[in-house]
Amino acid sequence: MNRLTRTALSLVSLSLVASAHAATLTVWNHFTDANELAWLQSQAAAYTKASGNKVVVVSVPLGEIPDKLIQSAPKGQGPDLIVTLPQDRFGQLASAGVIEPMDKYVISRSDLDRTALSAMTYKGRLFGLPMFAESVALIYNRKLVPTAPTTWNEFISVAQKNTGNGRFGFLTDLNNAYANFGFFSAYGGYVFKNTGGTLNVQDIGLGNAGAAKALQLMNDLRFKYNLVPEGVTADAAKGAFLDGRAAMIVTGPWDMGDIKKAGIDYGIGVLPTPPGASGKWGPFVGVQGVVLNAYGKNKAAAAQFARTLVTSTAQTGFNRAGGRIPVSLAARTKLKADPVVTGFGKAISAGTPMPNVPEMGQVWAPWGSAVALGVQKSGVNTAGILNTAVKEIQNAIKK
Repeated sequence: MNRLTRTALSLVSLSLVASAHAATLTVWNHFTDANELAWLQSQAAAYTKASGNKVVVVSVPLGEIPDKLIQSAPKGQGPDLIVTLPQDRFGQLASAGVIEPMDKYVISRSDLDRTALSAMTYKGRLFGLPMFAESVALIYNRKLVPTAPTTWNEFISVAQKNTGNGRFGFLTDLNNAYANFGFFSAYGGYVFKNTGGTLNVQDIGLGNAGAAKALQLMNDLRFKYNLVPEGVTADAAKGAFLDGRAAMIVTGPWDMGDIKKAGIDYGIGVLPTPPGASGKWGPFVGVQGVVLNAYGKNKAAAAQFARTLVTSTAQTGFNRAGGRIPVSLAARTKLKADPVVTGFGKAISAGTPMPNVPEMGQVWAPWGSAVALGVQKSGVNTAGILNTAVKEIQNAIKK
C-alpha cells in the first residue's frame, strides 16, 4: 500500500468516525421576526459546518414552551436546546427538573452583564446563558430636554418648565408597579431578598420603610410636583411623546420603533437618584437566555452550540437582525453608536432582575393594587397600604 492510499484511507476513517459521533440537535425557538429566525438559522448552519453536528430549528410559541417541555422532556421527546426563555419561567422549570444547570458548561462569564447572569440564576445555580435583556428607561425629547437631568432637583425643574398649555414635562403610568420599580429599588425596597443568587420568598421588602418612601415619591409626582395627571396610561404617555407634547417619559425598547418613525430627536438615560434615597434608580430587568433540556442526550454538543449564541459577535448580529439589547459587554461596545443599545444597556446594568421564582405570580396583583391606591389621592398612608399588600402576598404564598 503506497503513501497516498494510506493517507486517503486515514481521511476516510476520520470522516466515518466524525459521522458516527455526529449529533442531531433539536432547537426550539419562539422568534416571530423573520430576520431573527434567519439569524438563528445562519448560526445553526455555521455551527454545523464547524462541528459536523446537525441542527434542526423548530418554532414553538413562547407561551406553549414551558408546558410542552415539562410534558415531553421526561419522555425523551423534547428539544436539546431552547432559544430563548425569559427568566421568570426558570423557577417553574427548574422545580420540575426539566432544565439543566449550566455552571459546568460556562467557560467565562466576564463578558456577560452581571444583572443578566443574576437573572439566569435560580437557587444559586446558573440555568441559562443570557442573550438579551430589556428594561424601562428615561426617554427624553432633545428639542425640549437637550441632556438627561443628572440630579433630582434638575429633573423636577426641567419637567415643570415643560409642563403647561397642553404640554407635559414628565409622564409615566404611576399605577404600574413594574414600570416604577426603580423608585422602590432606590429607597431599598425589594420583592424577595436575594442572598447569593437564592431568593427568600419569606423575606418580602415591599412593605419596608424604603418602599413606603418610594410610593410617597410617586404620589408626590402627581400631587406635590403636579407633573403626572390622573388617568395617564403607558399608551397615553407614549402618544403625548410621539406628538411632541411630552418632554420625558418612562418606557422600554418595545416603543422605540414608533419613536424613531415619529422622527423624534430622542435621548435615553436613567432617572436621577430620588431625594434621600440610599441607592440609585434601577429598573426591573427582564432577561432571555439559552436553556438546555435536563433530559437531553446531547448536552455537551447543545452547550457548545449555546455558547456560540452568546458571544459578542453573535449578539451583535442578533441585535442588527431584530434590535434586541445584548448582554455581552463587548457587543455593546461594538454597538456604542446605537443610542438604544447604549441607553438601555446602562439601565439594564443598573437594574434588578425580575424574580424568577413561581411565587412572583402571587405578588403582582396585591402590589399593583397597592401602588394604584397609593397614587389615587394625596395624604395617603403609603406604609399602611403596602403592609396590607405584603400580608396578602404572604397569605397567597402560604396557600
